[in-house]
Amino acid sequence: MLQSSTLKFLKDLKKNNNKPWFDENRKQYESAKADFYLAVDKLIEGIAKFDEPIGTLKAKDCAFRINRDVRFSKDKSPYKTNMGASITQGGKKINGAGYYFHCEPGQSFAAGGFYMPEAPQLAKIRQEIDYNFDEWKKIVESKTFKKYFTNGIEGIETLSRPPKGYDENNPAIEFLKMKGFIISRPFSDAELQDKNIQKEIIKTFEAMKPLIDFLNKAVE
Repeated sequence: MLQSSTLKFLKDLKKNNNKPWFDENRKQYESAKADFYLAVDKLIEGIAKFDEPIGTLKAKDCAFRINRDVRFSKDKSPYKTNMGASITQGGKKINGAGYYFHCEPGQSFAAGGFYMPEAPQLAKIRQEIDYNFDEWKKIVESKTFKKYFTNGIEGIETLSRPPKGYDENNPAIEFLKMKGFIISRPFSDAELQDKNIQKEIIKTFEAMKPLIDFLNKAVE
């Protein structure tokens, strides 16, 4: 799905993360960007077959810029060493549950869920999990879910104590303490260049859809 030159550019960028090198290699960047956008457009097309509203998106609506925001970071490296796309209804600017594709040599993955909900959204998600825990368990304990997401739900940040209004003995407490809800599946560099990888990533996204639907329903 991706060209070896795209991965090579990102590897080289990691070794030469500075503006003079980037300017000198801008043609290689533009080529890698075009390759990544083409891959994302194909993923959007595949996702739309089981999640129709996604079909209105284009890669440019989903892909993040390569420039880093260094204003509040000790690391002043000007560029990201990965390419990522948030394939969410409304595009990358919408804070909702959706799909994410990350291309980074040695660290690529397909992910989905709700990264960091705002406080009102998080409260609604917790309430939905609490009220409909049987439905939640059916999703996260299904054979398909466990097949694709061996690490289960990754909480990003987790409270040490139960959130206000919930008891430690609540059967859903493991999930109610979470501040985000992410699932992911890694892919090797070799896999990303395989002719069948597009279908495999789309199948991975399809396996996420029940969780994404649950999370979006909670915050609607």
